[in-house]
This record gives sequence, structure tokens and C-alpha cells, in this order.
Amino acid sequence: VQLVESGGDLVQAGDSLRLSCATSGFTFDTYSVAWFRQTPGKGREGVLGREGISSINLRDGTTFYIDSVKGRFTISSDKAAKTVYLQMSDLKPEDTANYICAAISLDGGWYEPPGFAAMRIAGSWGRGTQVTVSS
Repeated sequence: VQLVESGGDLVQAGDSLRLSCATSGFTFDTYSVAWFRQTPGKGREGVLGREGISSINLRDGTTFYIDSVKGRFTISSDKAAKTVYLQMSDLKPEDTANYICAAISLDGGWYEPPGFAAMRIAGSWGRGTQVTVSS
């Protein structure tokens, strides 16, 4: 399983940005993919310090958002492109972070919606893309 994020940038508060997570190495619609974010020096290091913000079940399309991004962020997928997107609007300085995508099989025994805990234990991870929002 390989995940490669792109689309991060330096933007101003109120701007929009679309992140992409290009996937390979697995059958697309048998997995769940999520976006996490992590700020160096804030919270725990490593996987435990990553905040899960949105996920999508690629089999049935069910999505999940944490409250702080609900209504501003939209997760979507393109099966032909094997890519998961995160459309972010009305960005705030507190959204500044390294955004990382993760994936886990829906059939491997670990998955429970929204999938964040399972991904921390047994998921595959990308390296992240940096989003910086200036005020």
C-alpha cells in the first residue's frame, strides 16, 4: 500500500485548498481512507499525536468529519484515479498542520467507523503535505 499526498500550500485565512491522496497497492473500494493532521511540537509525537479529521468508506461512500471541520471540509474519492481528496474552505490559522492520509482494509478485522483508531494501530500512512494558514 502506498499513499502520496499533495496540494499543501501557504494560504491566507478564508482561502480554500484541495489536497490529494494518490493511492496504489490495494483494491480501491475495499478500503477506508482518512485524513489526519499533525503539528510538530503540539501534542504527542508519532502516530498517536495525529488528529483524525475526516474519513471515507470507499465501499459505500460513508463519510465522517470531526466537529471543527464540519461544513468547511469535504472528503471525496475518484475510483478511476484511485485518489482521495480533501477540499478545504474557509481555512483558519488553527488549520495549520502537516496533513497526512492513511488507509486500512475494511475486511482485515481492525476497522470500525470512522476508522481512526484502526489506522493508528494497523494502517498504512503517507508522508504528509504541509498546509500553513496565515492570519
